[in-house]
Amino acid sequence: MEITNAVKKNEKKLVTSIQELIQINSVKNETPVTIDAPFGKGAKDSLLYVLKLGKEMGFEVKLVDNVAGHIDFGQGDEIIGILGHVDVVPASGEWDYPPFSGKLVDGKIYGRGAIDDKGPVICALYAMKVLKDLGFTPKKKVRLIIGTDEETGWECMRRYAKFEKLPEVGFSPDASFPVIHGEKGIMSIDLVSSYVEDEIVAFTAGDRYNVVPDKAEALIKKNLEHEFLDYLKENDLKGEVSKENNLYKLTVYGKTAHGSAPYLGVNAAIKLACFLSDYLTNPVVNFVSDKMKDPYFRGMGLDYQNEKMGHLTVNLAKIEINPKGNKIGLNLRYPIDFPKEEFLKKLHLEVSEYGFKFEILSDQTPHYVDPNEELVQTLFASYKKYTNDEEGKPFTIGGGTYARILKKGVSFGPTFAHTVANIHEPNEYITVEDCLLGTMIYADAIKELSK
Repeated sequence: MEITNAVKKNEKKLVTSIQELIQINSVKNETPVTIDAPFGKGAKDSLLYVLKLGKEMGFEVKLVDNVAGHIDFGQGDEIIGILGHVDVVPASGEWDYPPFSGKLVDGKIYGRGAIDDKGPVICALYAMKVLKDLGFTPKKKVRLIIGTDEETGWECMRRYAKFEKLPEVGFSPDASFPVIHGEKGIMSIDLVSSYVEDEIVAFTAGDRYNVVPDKAEALIKKNLEHEFLDYLKENDLKGEVSKENNLYKLTVYGKTAHGSAPYLGVNAAIKLACFLSDYLTNPVVNFVSDKMKDPYFRGMGLDYQNEKMGHLTVNLAKIEINPKGNKIGLNLRYPIDFPKEEFLKKLHLEVSEYGFKFEILSDQTPHYVDPNEELVQTLFASYKKYTNDEEGKPFTIGGGTYARILKKGVSFGPTFAHTVANIHEPNEYITVEDCLLGTMIYADAIKELSK
């Protein structure tokens, strides 16, 4: 009851801190980039905001290379790490409230980053504050580490690790409860070709590999207005046609989703490519229509799954057609024990038929912690203590969090089974109720891990 009452006493401050952090636009490179703010002013300002808050609470804080930082609670050689991030993905789509307002409506705090990952970072910090205020002295050092480049390249953590030793054990408040003890491998691939033809002058869709594109545009020479409007109606899609300098601009709107769960979105790039493929010959749209309609690679016979982590998934994240050439950006989430070399050989054969070569841009191997490990069971016990949930069990996901940086790291919250987790979508929000409950769970978990 001590933790519960202490968290409730901090409710107003907790909510205000989340709102103020959301109000800082921390999309990478949308704000001015300088030597002192390599990922943009907004990302740096968000980091400084959290560090300042930690200092005001009486903790030791440190800015590391202008791209990351940490907040320390307690002493000791052994460190319990809590790793979160304050950068966010672009706020595309239609929002009911401004995405950087932190608007509080009916018990919900709206804004980009509310649940991924600004809200949870603040909850973890207040969990540390609550324990400190209650007079708890950890036997191990508890360190909240904050990054500013999680949504793009994780360069912040690489630079942080050059100056600071990473903890071996800890959690990331950047996914779901009860406990996520495994994360799929994440591979980003570009399919490229130099093929140029004049039927499709341009095609653009997507700007992040971990986001399902919710808008796609194409400039074509052929008048397909009637056919396109029929296609939109038949497929219950939103879109429009306009004429620009004797060219026809076709636009399709879909529904964005996290790249780890492409089946939850409506991929505008795929929808537009499938339409164009019926009327025009182009290796990009033909390949997408023939092979990429399915998020499990079944279109190429490359689907794979196992009992520990489930299905291989693929997000078609980008399409670019222009006079310089063509590119399709793919983001794969693959399970442990995945036959990667065999898969890549088969993929090469499939894409070469359409004139593509592929380039692997990045590859993070799967991360897996045995669910019977003490770390997992300790966190799971804290979760059950405050939820009385006897049905939920530790599980694995397709997403990637900072937990995979640690030798023994897991993801832990902030979403619950009842949460509407509109991560990377318009109208992202976190409820005040979930913030309070999550903070209680984090406080109890930190207490148990650092005894």
